[in-house]
Amino acid sequence: MHLTLPDFESIRALVVGDVMLDQYWDGTSERISPEAPVPIVAVEDERFHIGGAGNVAVNLTALGAHAALLASIGPDQPGRSLSRLLKQHKIENRMIVQKDTQTPRKLRVVSQHQQLLRLDFEKKIRFDKTVFERTYRSALNHSNVVILSDYGKGTLASPANLIKIAQRRGIPTFVDPKRDDFEAYAGATAITPNRKELEAVTGPLEDLKAIAKQARRLCKKHRFKAMLVTLGEQGMLLQHGNSTQHLGTSARDVFDVTGAGDTVISTFAAAWAAGQSPEDSMRLASLAAGEVVGKFGTAAVTPSELVRAARSERTLETGIVSQHALRRLTREAREAGETVVFTNGCFDLLHTGHVALLEEAATLGDRLVVAVNTDASVRRNKGEGRPIQPLEHRQRVLAALECVDWVVPFSQSTPRQLIDDLRPDVLVKGADYKRSDIVGADIVTRDGGKVVTVPLMKDYSTTELVRRIRESGD
Repeated sequence: MHLTLPDFESIRALVVGDVMLDQYWDGTSERISPEAPVPIVAVEDERFHIGGAGNVAVNLTALGAHAALLASIGPDQPGRSLSRLLKQHKIENRMIVQKDTQTPRKLRVVSQHQQLLRLDFEKKIRFDKTVFERTYRSALNHSNVVILSDYGKGTLASPANLIKIAQRRGIPTFVDPKRDDFEAYAGATAITPNRKELEAVTGPLEDLKAIAKQARRLCKKHRFKAMLVTLGEQGMLLQHGNSTQHLGTSARDVFDVTGAGDTVISTFAAAWAAGQSPEDSMRLASLAAGEVVGKFGTAAVTPSELVRAARSERTLETGIVSQHALRRLTREAREAGETVVFTNGCFDLLHTGHVALLEEAATLGDRLVVAVNTDASVRRNKGEGRPIQPLEHRQRVLAALECVDWVVPFSQSTPRQLIDDLRPDVLVKGADYKRSDIVGADIVTRDGGKVVTVPLMKDYSTTELVRRIRESGD
C-alpha cells in the first residue's frame, strides 16, 4: 500500500508508567567455563537504552511527535542515566525522583546478537501520590493524547483516576495493560493487550472468533472505544464498536521482539490522535511492529522506515476486496503514481477468451480491477439458470490470475455507481460493445481517462459454452 503518514509532529503525548534502564553487555563467546557448564563472554561493549514506558516515549519522538515522560525513579545511578538518555532523545522529563525508590534496571548479556542472560534489579516502586497527580495534571495542560504503559511495577497503581482526569479534559487515553482484570482501565479510549495478556483476563481463547467475541464483550463492559489485540505471527485484531478487523502479517526476519508492544501502542495512539481512523492506525502500528522486530534490542521506527515498509507490502494487498477497501486501495495506487484499469462482467465460466481480455487489460495500466456481478444481478441480466457458479467461486478463480490485482463484487445491474466511485484511469470492455453503449464511459472520459475495447477470441463465450455443455448432455 502507498501510505500518507499523519501529521505526527502535531502530537504532544504524555506517557505515564513504569520506566526502567535497559543495559546491554555485548561480547564474544567462544568457550565454556571450566568452573561450570556456562559460556564465557568477553565483554567488549556496554550500551544503555530507556526501557518500559520510556521506550514508548522514544518511539513517539522517532515518529516526530513530542513526548513527555512521567514516572518515578530513585536518586541512583540508573535514574541519572535515564535522565541523560531522555535529554538525548529530546523527551520532556517529567520524572519524579523519590528518595526511597530504586530505579528498575535490566542487564542483558549478549553475544553474536543472542541474549544469553538477563539480570533484573528492581523493587516495588514507591511514590507520593499527591505529587504524582499534581505533576500529571500539569503535564496534561500541554498534551493531546495520554499513553499509560503498565509494566506492573507500581507506578500505575490507580490508572482509573488518571483516565478520568484525562477524560474530563477530552484527551484520549491509550493503555498497554498488564493486569488480569481490565476494570482498572475502564473508560480508556483504547487498550492494546497481546494475546497472553487478554487470556489472563478471559482464559484460553482457541481462535480468532473467540478472541473477537471476548474483545467485543470487554469493550462494552469497560467502555473502551476499541481494543487492539496483538497476535504475534497471526497479526493483529481490532475490535472497534461492533466492527472486527483482522490484519495478518507478512513473513519477516525476527531478531528480537523486545519492546515491540511499545512500538505498537505508540504508533497506534499517535496515528489515532492525529486523525487517522482506528483501522488505518492499526495498519500503521502493524507496519511499525514489523520493522522493529527486525532490529536487535529495544528499538524505534522512523517515518521514512514506515513509508518504505508500506511500499514493500503493497503487493500483499491484492485479491478479493470490498468496495470500501477498494476505494482506499485505488486512492493509494494513484498517490503512488500508478494508473488503475477497470473492467467488469459476470465471468460465470472463466474461459480462455476471458483470460485473454484480462491479460490485455492489465497491460494498459499498473493495477487491474475486475468487478463481478453478484448472483442476483446475473439473474437479472442473464435470466433464471444463471449463474452456473456462485459469486464466491467466480471471484476466487479471477483472484488467482496473476494479471488481476483486485476483484470486487457489485449488486447493481450495471457497474456505473462503482465506476463513479473509483474513477478509473482506463475502462476496458470487449470489442462486441459499441463505445456509446459502454456503461461508465462518459464518467471516465470526462475525467480525462481512456475507454479501450479489446478484440474478442472467436467462438468463446460463456453462453456458447453453456449451450455446448447442455447439448453434449443430451
